Amino acid sequence: QVQLVESGGGLVQPGGSLRLSCAASGITFSSYAMRWYRQAPGKERELVAHITNTGSNTNYAQSVKGRFTISRDNAKNTVYLQMNSLKSEDTAVYYCSAGRFQRFGTYNVDYWGQGTQVTVSS
Repeated sequence: QVQLVESGGGLVQPGGSLRLSCAASGITFSSYAMRWYRQAPGKERELVAHITNTGSNTNYAQSVKGRFTISRDNAKNTVYLQMNSLKSEDTAVYYCSAGRFQRFGTYNVDYWGQGTQVTVSS
């Protein structure tokens, strides 16, 4: 079955760093764009970062631009989110996802990870 297994979340102080990992199985990993989303309590799910299937292009939410870096290692079927200069506002459950652009140009998330908690607090 398809699995996206996340790791690396935890408690970190403001200004600190974490690296999230998401290991995929059951899919042809290199065929999928990957995204990291996050959801804080009481808030809607927010797109954090996007990376194309080859890793050739990345996009970020304005709120994390310059602080977060998404990357992937297709040989390891893994996508990463390096988070630096963390702020309390980054506290959320972070989800990785696999998706593809459809024929008509819309993007569809096909698979979701289970989520990993990131808490930024002193």
